Amino acid sequence: MHSTFAVLTVSDSVSRNLKPDTSGDKIVEILEGAGFQVSYRDTVPDEQTEIADHLRAWADNPEIAGIITTGGTGIAPRDVTPEAVLEVVEKTLPGMAEAMRQESLKKTPFAMLSRQVVGTRNGTLIVTLPGSPKAVQECLEVVLPMFSHILNLLAGNTKHATDNR
Repeated sequence: MHSTFAVLTVSDSVSRNLKPDTSGDKIVEILEGAGFQVSYRDTVPDEQTEIADHLRAWADNPEIAGIITTGGTGIAPRDVTPEAVLEVVEKTLPGMAEAMRQESLKKTPFAMLSRQVVGTRNGTLIVTLPGSPKAVQECLEVVLPMFSHILNLLAGNTKHATDNR
């Protein structure tokens, strides 16, 4: 199983170098701290076509096991990351998105406005996160423990440990 990730920051201001990419930095820090490698990283404006094109190219690259996006998951007019992801993924994992929202709701009522999407394309995991470093941290803490298992399943390693429920 390979564990190479790509990080895509979706932000008009970051893509124009008007603000630092603190959320993207936080994702890299967390992934690398968990033993994953981040080999690809980019920033795009809040443009659905550009987001979808990046996701397609990365998901179709056999070197990339997972893609994490940050930004564009809210309800503002330019927030189009979920639409771009839904255009690209083959399967959705709504339980993961709901788990992130549920945990975030314990900290802020604004979590109910987040439209995060998690899915897969061509054996690649795609996870969308909100655009703040704090939200990135909180959400990744919820789903990160599943990443190795998901990457194994996507790589075709479908043997499960005995479940003693």
